[in-house]
Amino acid sequence: MEIFLKILLVVFSIGLIAVVLLQKGKSAGLSGAITGGAEHLFGKTKARGLDLFLQRLTVALAVGFFILALVVSYFVQQ
Repeated sequence: MEIFLKILLVVFSIGLIAVVLLQKGKSAGLSGAITGGAEHLFGKTKARGLDLFLQRLTVALAVGFFILALVVSYFVQQ
């Protein structure tokens, strides 16, 4: 059981890294960071299609990774 969970944790971590790298950058330098943050805060830009899918997949993989890390650490302590 412990080995299966560790393998699943590695799969989640590799998937999370891949999904984050597939996303395109939202800002270009300091000026882009300032205007990009304001647009994101006020909802001016909307994610469409693949961007929205990658954002949701990133959140799902991050939550799964966090939960699996806690479960694996619990089983290692036992």
